[in-house]
Amino acid sequence: MDKNKYSNLVKEKSPSSHTFMECIRAFLIGGGICAFGEVLFTLYSLWGADEKKGRTYESLTLILIASVLTMIGVFDKIAKCAGAGTLVPITGFSNAVTSAAIEFKSEGFILGVGAKMFTIAGPVIVYGTVASVVYGVIYWIIKTVTGG
Repeated sequence: MDKNKYSNLVKEKSPSSHTFMECIRAFLIGGGICAFGEVLFTLYSLWGADEKKGRTYESLTLILIASVLTMIGVFDKIAKCAGAGTLVPITGFSNAVTSAAIEFKSEGFILGVGAKMFTIAGPVIVYGTVASVVYGVIYWIIKTVTGG
């Protein structure tokens, strides 16, 4: 098969992309997850948590819900509809870690779950840490220069 035939076959068999609608769904579902997080924070605040504890409880609750939804197979269905909308919030990270843990549990806790759980999530941790250090240095420089 030559390159042109192959290229035509790929175009024919590939699903069409509806980029605008996919972006709208990602925005709405990702925004819905974040709005739900704010509802959780408000509830925790009403129940007496200060800002720091309320945000911590909110994050932990979102992580727990995403992990449970991953374990029962619901999160993947939501992600299929939402696309990147589920990847941006903390729920996407929770899903990545939980999915890998479920997939490799048959290989044991150390070489399976322990080793493979951060295969996908590891780069997120590394680059998130590096980005936070860069942001911190920039913030420190600005504060030092402006005297604030």
